[in-house]
Amino acid sequence: MKVFEIVLLLSLVVCAVSVAFTKDLLTSIVIFMSYSLIMCVIWVLLQSPDLAITEAAVGAGVTSILFFVTLKKIRAIRREDGHEQAER
Repeated sequence: MKVFEIVLLLSLVVCAVSVAFTKDLLTSIVIFMSYSLIMCVIWVLLQSPDLAITEAAVGAGVTSILFFVTLKKIRAIRREDGHEQAER
């Protein structure tokens, strides 16, 4: 069990560092979701199921959906700006 906890903690650090250095926004969002899911498992191992449910719902659920929607809106705006410049 100790080995599993160490692997989880190491993967948590790897996710945190890779989110900071990833250039692609979509990849960064997916890594952030995996960070939240790993953190959820850690909360379960620490025998705190209420925090685990909250982390899964808010961290991996709602926040990630908001990030995806924002990313889609940003790319849509950029496409509209490109079309406006092409029309001029």
